Amino acid sequence: MFDVLIKGGTVIDGTGKPGTRTDVGIRGKTIAAVENLSTASGRYLIDATGLTVCPGFIDTHCHTEAALLNDPQHACAIRMGVTTEVLGQDGLSYAPLSPENYRMYSRFISGIYGLPPQDLNMSSVAAFRDHYHQKCSVNTVALVPHCAIRISTVGFRDVQLRGEALNKARRIVQEGLEQGAAGISTGLGFFPAAYADTEELVELGKIIADANAIFVIQERVFNIDRATADDGIAEVLEIGRRSGAKMHLAHFFVRPSGAGATNETSRRRPDINALSSRLMKEIDLAISEGVDITFDAYPYPSGSTTPTCRLPGWFADGGTEEVLKRLDNKSERAKLISYLSNRHGEEIGDTVWSYIGSEDNKMLEGMSWRDAAGQRGESVPEMMCSVMLEEKLNCGLVIAPPKSTVYWRAIENGIATLLERSDYMIGSDTIPIGEYCHPRAFGTFPRLLGRLRRRLGTSLEQLVQRMTSKGAERFGISKRGVLKPGNFADVVVLDANLINDLATYEDPRTYPVGIEFVTVNGRVAVDQGQCTGILAGEAVP
Repeated sequence: MFDVLIKGGTVIDGTGKPGTRTDVGIRGKTIAAVENLSTASGRYLIDATGLTVCPGFIDTHCHTEAALLNDPQHACAIRMGVTTEVLGQDGLSYAPLSPENYRMYSRFISGIYGLPPQDLNMSSVAAFRDHYHQKCSVNTVALVPHCAIRISTVGFRDVQLRGEALNKARRIVQEGLEQGAAGISTGLGFFPAAYADTEELVELGKIIADANAIFVIQERVFNIDRATADDGIAEVLEIGRRSGAKMHLAHFFVRPSGAGATNETSRRRPDINALSSRLMKEIDLAISEGVDITFDAYPYPSGSTTPTCRLPGWFADGGTEEVLKRLDNKSERAKLISYLSNRHGEEIGDTVWSYIGSEDNKMLEGMSWRDAAGQRGESVPEMMCSVMLEEKLNCGLVIAPPKSTVYWRAIENGIATLLERSDYMIGSDTIPIGEYCHPRAFGTFPRLLGRLRRRLGTSLEQLVQRMTSKGAERFGISKRGVLKPGNFADVVVLDANLINDLATYEDPRTYPVGIEFVTVNGRVAVDQGQCTGILAGEAVP
């Protein structure tokens, strides 16, 4: 007898092979059989007739550390079919940090994460992983975040890692890998990671290469003069060449100017495929020369982040308390307002407050910065500074999507084309906090499997492979991502005809339809579309 028996479904095993009608038997945490089990019985029977059975989805890019600690049910992910999340992205996370640094930095990045419990031990990757092991609904993978490495060596300062500080950084990375991290991450659009130069990143990459781990990177958007290459992408490729590390470039796809990272500007109807082809030309050349690099993307035309990422380096230097002091200083604040006006111009007004930490300014959630500024009688940059100070940085934003449908369609077509590449996978870049959070937190995977697959004619088997075995292989997540005997029983049962996202920018906290059942390590976490309360996720690999 099986503990869980899934009968009569079309099994898409995650390898990219065509689906076949068969059964799946689960015992304990693992898959015991994928074959005709018509005479078998199970303690928990799932009738999958007319449904698709596939591996649990692996979200290769998440910002959910605090969300999982504050609400371990994590329904937004598990009801999308996500059974494993990769944490520590963009160089932003909590470990390894001393108690004082943990409290300081968790406040600095709270616009993305919200505030986690402040009394947790985050002094090591091992301690970090333990906070999630068998305590939340999804499996978690840890990366060693570059920002924590810098804070633990030279503090939140605009200085270079050299000498003994660099040696200490190497030891931190090595210890993190030994304690179960899958690699390291950096986000060169966030401080203090953006204070680094190419040499520092190459040296850290060498540790990753020796361990056959992975180096996840968001390309540089600040301090480009610190790169020994011409631009952010060229720097990423140089790091890969010189270090020999396996590189992974996060949320990398073409968007129109003002809609987020990796921008291209055009006054005419955008040919995103042509722009993507041009963007990938240099990368493909580097791959042909031996650079080992992969990518992830999500199917939306704009992003979400924290207003602290809009700060210049000199203003962020010193961390949370120093930033708050500068925001409260008239002359320093005036310099920042001038910088914001010159750098961002009018487009910054289209930004929307997605998350406000206190009740005092809660009415701003869902309001554009232009409208919020008008209501408060301030310019947009002045309003941004005022809210950051009042909220003590605990506030987040969504970048408004393009107003023209043609841009949406062009971006979606471009992402579908990129997903034809075998080196692309899916990372939602989930930021699930705030009443008006980005809809990707509730919709990424069903959006691709639903409306976009049906409109663009993308293969279901290919999309499932990009969501499962591709991420497992790249991040070293063992025995997951493929439905076969001996692998862990992370399984999704979905209706391929019905599945769709319902979350929108206007109403983002809406669950999808068509995800019927989900198991995590053999336990049923979603039953007929509803969470069961089971918290079977483990710290992996």
